[in-house]
Amino acid sequence: MLVLALIGGAVWWVNRGEDGPLAGRPRVTDAKAGLSYAVPEGWRHDTAKDEDLVDAFSSQMTKKAEADGPSSAFMTGPAGRPVAPAGLKTATETAARSNAEFFFPDQPASLQESRPATVGGRPAHTAVLRVATSDGDTAYLELTVVAVDSAHTGFLLGLTTGGAPEDSALRELDEITASADTVTAADRRHRGRSADVRSGAGQ
Repeated sequence: MLVLALIGGAVWWVNRGEDGPLAGRPRVTDAKAGLSYAVPEGWRHDTAKDEDLVDAFSSQMTKKAEADGPSSAFMTGPAGRPVAPAGLKTATETAARSNAEFFFPDQPASLQESRPATVGGRPAHTAVLRVATSDGDTAYLELTVVAVDSAHTGFLLGLTTGGAPEDSALRELDEITASADTVTAADRRHRGRSADVRSGAGQ
C-alpha cells in the first residue's frame, strides 16, 4: 500500500466530456493546485482524506492493489514558487527526485524519461523515475509540473508499485495526466472563497 501523508485544498467534483480514454469520467478540480483531472474506474477520491494531507499536496486519489497487482496513487498540489517555462525541465526532474526520496527513503531512483508536455494548453514537463524499493519490488513515480499562468505553477504526481513501464498501471497514470486541465485564476479565487465558507460551516 502506498502511504500518503499528504493537506487539503478546495476540491470539487464535476463531469467533463473531453476526448481520450477518460472522457466523461468524474473529475476532481483542485483550485489550490490550479488543476483538474479525471477519476478512472476503480479509483477512489475521498474529500475527507484531502484534509489530512501534508502541506505540499492538496488533493489525492488511490487505487487499491488487486491480488498481486500494483497499487497506485495520484495527487496534485501547488508548486512552492512560480516556474518559468524555460525552467520546467530542471524543476520537474529535481522535484521528481525529491518526491522519490520522500516516498521511498534511501532507495535508488533512476530517470526513465523526461519530456516536454502541455496541460490545458499551458507549458508543462513530465519526468518518470524508476525506484527499486526496499522489499525488492519496483515503483514508478511520474511527475508533471505545469506553468498554470505567470504567477502560479502546479503539479500532478502519480505513483505505482509493481510491474514494468509497459504495464497497465503506468499507462493509467499517463491517461490521468493526459486528462488534466488547468483552472483559471478567477476560478481559483471563487472556489477558494467557497472552500473557506464550507470549512467554517463544518467546524
